[in-house]
Amino acid sequence: PDASATAAPPSPAKKPPPPGHGRHGADVYRAAPPVECRHDTLAVGERCPACGRGTLYRLPPGIEMRLDGNALLSAVRYELEKLRCSACGQVFTASMPVGAGAEKYTARARAVLALGRYYLGLPWYRLEGFQALVGVPVADATQWDQAELVGDCSHAIFQCLETLAAQGEVIFQDDTPQRILTLMEENDQARARAQAQGKAKPEERTGMQTTALLVQVGPHRICLYYTGRRHAGENLAALLSKREPARDKPVVMSDALSSNNAAEDTLIRCHCLAHGRRKFSELEEVFPAESAVVVNALKAVFDHEEYAQTERMTAQDRLAYHQDKSGPIMTELQRWLEQQTVERLVEPNSSLGKAIAYLVDHWDTLTRFLHHPGAPLDNNLAERALKLAIRQRKNSLFYATEHSAYIASILTSVIATCIQAGVNALDYLVAVQEHRQEVFATPSAWLPWNYPRAAVPP
Repeated sequence: PDASATAAPPSPAKKPPPPGHGRHGADVYRAAPPVECRHDTLAVGERCPACGRGTLYRLPPGIEMRLDGNALLSAVRYELEKLRCSACGQVFTASMPVGAGAEKYTARARAVLALGRYYLGLPWYRLEGFQALVGVPVADATQWDQAELVGDCSHAIFQCLETLAAQGEVIFQDDTPQRILTLMEENDQARARAQAQGKAKPEERTGMQTTALLVQVGPHRICLYYTGRRHAGENLAALLSKREPARDKPVVMSDALSSNNAAEDTLIRCHCLAHGRRKFSELEEVFPAESAVVVNALKAVFDHEEYAQTERMTAQDRLAYHQDKSGPIMTELQRWLEQQTVERLVEPNSSLGKAIAYLVDHWDTLTRFLHHPGAPLDNNLAERALKLAIRQRKNSLFYATEHSAYIASILTSVIATCIQAGVNALDYLVAVQEHRQEVFATPSAWLPWNYPRAAVPP
């Protein structure tokens, strides 16, 4: 297919940054406390020492940044003076400072531990070693206890996010393998029973995975994670069971695995076009001519999508644009794919034949963006969201129990949703702990995009 005839307009060239500017401007450091520096010898209204004619007035301040380093957890040692009476032996102890608090671990310390484990993916034992290295030791079991408290405070937020996500317009869905020690022990027992019965494998389900559901709800994006036995489709079905009946069917994007399916009559299924393109990209060295036909055609379609996103088109305008620009490309590509199959130009069982069959078999769901407003082209958002879970698996290897996996799901969901909302996750987790009663009473007021208003007293 000739994709050049309907090529997307070129994106405007980006201007290079001004010389002397780093990767991050001063405005990016939102958590940096400001320190006002006054001029040593001059003030507003004084005579200019350079020319002697004018008077000095204030300009916007010049900004200089200085970055410092700290351990994840720091400690303050309060040495309370004690006095004993020489006659009666009564001991008098000094009081703690007002800002010291009543608990050994502050809300910020617990939030840092939660971010270290569920965002950085650091295992508890590694965190224990690091803290011992910098002179502030914290046992791994203690770290889990403190992070569990953060999860308990965030539970109502997680449930509120679920209810809100169930009403979403577009859902991106994917999963990745995961390990839970107690379930792995159950698998060993199931295999032993099967072997004793002369069976090759157990009848019980043995898989474990983390599902990521990234949901567009109006202007907000919600990330939800679930870890356990259930597949992505089962987790999606459980979420959609909370959907209001009067709402339209949601658009659901995933790859074509059957484990993603869930009550397909209640949703509009889309399949990832990037997966289809990738199958041909992997064959470019073996079948260069045939692969180029598909890769170039889909490249033009993705160029049109990039242009639509750059122009911030509405869902209806984007649909009309794709029908006009991408529609002819996909029609010609479909004709070419069917020709390869009907005329037996490709061996069906070859790698190229299977790649062609994937596109042909899923053509309707792969081209949903040409027929339904708001339908995405690919599942990249869900795949990027899964990187948090994959990072935890690669670094921390496993969860001990289903309960610890559930706490991980809560905190990873809240942290990822903060990232999508552009909210400081550390400050947010601190606020959720400090306002626990208010959070449980009205969790919707404490969602990441609402909490700055809720945290300010009237």
